Amino acid sequence: EVQLVESGGGWVQAGGSLRLSCAASGFTFDEPAIGWLRQAPGKEREGVSCISSSDGSTYYADSVKGRFTIASDNAKNTVYLQMNSLKPEDTAVYYCAAAPFCDGLGQEGSWGQGAQVTVSS
Repeated sequence: EVQLVESGGGWVQAGGSLRLSCAASGFTFDEPAIGWLRQAPGKEREGVSCISSSDGSTYYADSVKGRFTIASDNAKNTVYLQMNSLKPEDTAVYYCAAAPFCDGLGQEGSWGQGAQVTVSS
């Protein structure tokens, strides 16, 4: 089992930046893909970004491409999501998750506790 601890998030005005961190511990070799999903009130959960420590491949939702960047520090077992040019529609609870593969993120594996991101217009 992988334990995930999130940090970061908060409130920012539109156009601003925030960074989320996700520190992983436990059997991380079983779930080498780590990333974020988000859920806004009244909306379905959406995959945002993912990175696989197996091959370094990354995934971004179309809605965040060019604005968000995911990166990993393998020495610290920590994954970061740098969010720039934030928009009010990015407002949601962001959940860090881990899975064997990025295409399974959120459907299997482990979850963090969630971090609120609020972007005001």
